[in-house]
Amino acid sequence: MEKKLPSLYYNWISLIGSAIALVSFSIIAFLYVLDLTSAGASSYFGIITYMILPIGVLLGLLLIPIGMLIERRQRQQDVASLFPVQFTVNLTDPRHRNAIIGFLIVTAIFLIGTAVGSYQAYHYTETVEFCGEVCHTIMEPEYVAYKQSPHARVTCAECHVGEGANWYVKSKLSGAYQVYAAAANVYPRPIPTPVENLRPARETCEQCHWPDKFYGSRQKEIHRYMADEENTRYTYNMLIDIGGKKYESGRHSGIHWHIDNKVEYIARDSARQDIPWVQVTYQDGTTETYESMYDPAADSLVEEAETRVMDCIDCHNRPTHIYRTPVDLVDNALYTGDISPQLPYIKQQAVYALRAKYTDKDSALVKIENQIREFYRQNYPAVDDTLRAELNQAVSALRTMYTNNFFPYMKVRWDTHPNNVGHSKDKGCYRCHNGYMTTAEGQNITHECNSCHVIMEQGTPGNMEVTNNIKQGLEFQHPMDIGGAWQSMSCTDCHDGGGAVF
Repeated sequence: MEKKLPSLYYNWISLIGSAIALVSFSIIAFLYVLDLTSAGASSYFGIITYMILPIGVLLGLLLIPIGMLIERRQRQQDVASLFPVQFTVNLTDPRHRNAIIGFLIVTAIFLIGTAVGSYQAYHYTETVEFCGEVCHTIMEPEYVAYKQSPHARVTCAECHVGEGANWYVKSKLSGAYQVYAAAANVYPRPIPTPVENLRPARETCEQCHWPDKFYGSRQKEIHRYMADEENTRYTYNMLIDIGGKKYESGRHSGIHWHIDNKVEYIARDSARQDIPWVQVTYQDGTTETYESMYDPAADSLVEEAETRVMDCIDCHNRPTHIYRTPVDLVDNALYTGDISPQLPYIKQQAVYALRAKYTDKDSALVKIENQIREFYRQNYPAVDDTLRAELNQAVSALRTMYTNNFFPYMKVRWDTHPNNVGHSKDKGCYRCHNGYMTTAEGQNITHECNSCHVIMEQGTPGNMEVTNNIKQGLEFQHPMDIGGAWQSMSCTDCHDGGGAVF
């Protein structure tokens, strides 16, 4: 049989390389067509199609010239050969001509395939499935929280990368170490936050959230339940002074006053919770510097530490990956009816069950159910007869809450990731608005409740205190009688989101 390609090609290495390249390319072509015609493919589908198999094609193509070079060297060293083997190209030789035509065709197909594959690989690495499911054990907390967040329809890349090649390259270079950390099992548990070198919020968040829009005030109802036998409901109805741009003056008001004025700060810790130094630059160019009167920043810290310019993420630091507190989870379930308030002490017992630390998720779900059922078996045995359906529903709801918010393997739960919006569970606003950040002249950063919100209603059902004064509002009343202690303390001195009461 006449050989149609140069004789050097006919060696085991080159033939194996051709087979690898051909098989890999055929599978890629099949999977690509399948990808175009099907929906809901596995998260590993894209990795195999656009990342792993192309390596097989490239490896196979490289083996072809490698095999030919090895074959040529062996022939040159063959003492039985009377004539040296030389590398020549003779277009009048049909074998050489076929080899060149074949090379050009394969090269063209390879380049086109590389372009299509690179484009598909680029888009695949931008998908939510790639970010959340490929490294599913590591990223499970973030992915699960993301799917039930207000930004569940926003892709990971839109916030973490944004538009443009510059930040895409930066993110992939950063991801290179993350791949190594995952492969070598040297990644931290939990994944530390805040994310370092995150793209500025003005280039991501503000693509959807227009900072010049007028917001005004937003009504917010907060329903809390006491840890008593009746699970007594206590409601706050308040107006949150979000503020926004006042078109008459062109300035921002309310909480979004921070948009108009440049706020810089220094944090002692990597989580940015301990802030001893703040500097504000107003629109007219004047500045004021505030320091903690009880624990001021050392001169060396002010001189050497990073000064961060406050942006959206400094307050809205958990806009998507939200791990809700046991208190919030149970209060919300009581209000929506997922847990019946008819079950005596269910608020107390449910929070106790959720806040405990467990070694793994499977044992946690078993222990949570056993703890709830054992409490009623010992203290309210009639519940199993009169409220059996409600008890079963409560157990089911608690298991779902734990599954979606607690991740023992990664050591992730609400108290590992502070939420800076508000101040009732974490320091949040109180990092700066704590009453003891002062200038050299004695001027404090405001600590007044009404500077951000006013209470319009508060109390228990049938005993609500109400006002129509949207400027002054009501004076806050603590549901439990603690005297005036709340006026000299921060909420977080007692509340951490895991106590039996809110």
